[in-house]
Amino acid sequence: MNDASLAIDLSNVTKRFGVTVALDGASFRVKRGAVHALLGENGAGKSTTVKLLSGLMQPDEGNIRVMGAEVAMRGPKDAHRAGVQTAFQEMTLVRDLTVAQNLLMSYEPTGFFGRIKKREAQRQASEWLEKLELSDVRPGAYIRDLSLPVRQKIEIAKAIVRGPQVLLLDEPTSALSGRDVAWLSRRIDELKAKGVTFVFISHRMQEVREFCDSLTVYRNGRDVGEFDAADITDDEVIKLVIGRSLEAKYPPKIEPPALREAAPKPPAMEARGVRVDGVVTDFDLVLKPGEVHGIAALQGMGQRELFEALFGATYVDDGQILIDGKPVTLTSTADSLKAGVSTSFLPEDRKTEGLFLRLAGGDNVSLPVIGRYSRFGLIDRKREQAAIRTSLAQMEVNPRALYKPCLSFSGGNQQKIAMAKWLLTQSRVWLMFDPTRGIDVGTKHQIFVLMRAFAAAGGSVLFYSTDVPELVNVCDRVSVMYRGRNVGELSGDALTEENVMRKMLST
Repeated sequence: MNDASLAIDLSNVTKRFGVTVALDGASFRVKRGAVHALLGENGAGKSTTVKLLSGLMQPDEGNIRVMGAEVAMRGPKDAHRAGVQTAFQEMTLVRDLTVAQNLLMSYEPTGFFGRIKKREAQRQASEWLEKLELSDVRPGAYIRDLSLPVRQKIEIAKAIVRGPQVLLLDEPTSALSGRDVAWLSRRIDELKAKGVTFVFISHRMQEVREFCDSLTVYRNGRDVGEFDAADITDDEVIKLVIGRSLEAKYPPKIEPPALREAAPKPPAMEARGVRVDGVVTDFDLVLKPGEVHGIAALQGMGQRELFEALFGATYVDDGQILIDGKPVTLTSTADSLKAGVSTSFLPEDRKTEGLFLRLAGGDNVSLPVIGRYSRFGLIDRKREQAAIRTSLAQMEVNPRALYKPCLSFSGGNQQKIAMAKWLLTQSRVWLMFDPTRGIDVGTKHQIFVLMRAFAAAGGSVLFYSTDVPELVNVCDRVSVMYRGRNVGELSGDALTEENVMRKMLST
């Protein structure tokens, strides 16, 4: 492959953060006009590569060429001048500004003395929203008032508005529903027809197959293979990503002893006619001891509000929640923890809602149960840190997370630190809200194994995922949520992707 045919050419790039080597002599090449996937585990170096190409950081060693020209990107404007734009998974939108202000940021029409022409900016934003099939979004709407999928589409739209030659898409579908993924597919087709080159980062092989012509795999900061997508199987990709064969993507479903007992125990958790905020309406649910119970729903059907209510983060307007057969009133998450319910509820915006990024990972992990390790207001650090180390080890997070701030880790590893919190709570019920979003295949498998082991030991898991195959292959039963109601349960031979999707669409 000669230089003239390449849109991107990273050659022997190294990037260090103290003693941590994020990229170790990695090379990454993408043909002009291609849609090229960059794959790897969390922490493999994908995000660092994106940041180098976006001008957010500079390599310690190696060269970067864009469209055949060697570039030294000392900031995002250098990347923009080179024709590179990025739509980040951890979004760069300003929550307290409008859609129009975010969409045209730094590219607003200006008049005398650099004053922004507000009417013209509104007009341009409206035209772009119409052109990009986002006419249902008001230019004057504030970002903070939009749902996560809409914010993700605005993040992508902002990069498109700037007219890129190379568009970096960092986990663009992790927050998108099926219809939104189809929207992204149309945008990619339109831009590819104009010669735009794409770098597509994803953990979803189905989407890699759908969108991408070629792929590169990173492992431990190095490139370990570059392939045409048609020339490599999913199993071969997985083996390259994690460095070993993954014999089964999903652990076997084994009926736990708790479900075989002659005198069954009362439900671990039950919802009767629960109503929340006008979104969840008369919702009924029975979560048994020893089972993994799935919740399937299209975006905006009340699943988030349900999980928040079951964890005490949102008030229940009507109905009952029962734990171990006894009615409970959950006025806070502290009430929930006392009742034996913990959550890996990973908020839609991990950076602002899920973690204190400037605190050490260890402090984040122990925060929900810090009272266990304190007496007379003094924390027993030795006992606390021993427990944290065990929890981090179970999630296979680098031990330095005990004392390093969360912001020094990749987004995927931040998510694993957030999940380590519920391991430490030692609760009987886990509420798991889309815990595999933005996580690599090896870590997904690890999470599924933990879930099944927890259920086998008598625990109960309520599991929501945007990925229907995960629900079908991991759960004992799946309840389908439509417009705030439980419209049916599927189990056994009836638990298929087709049946789940049919109920999700209420057909």
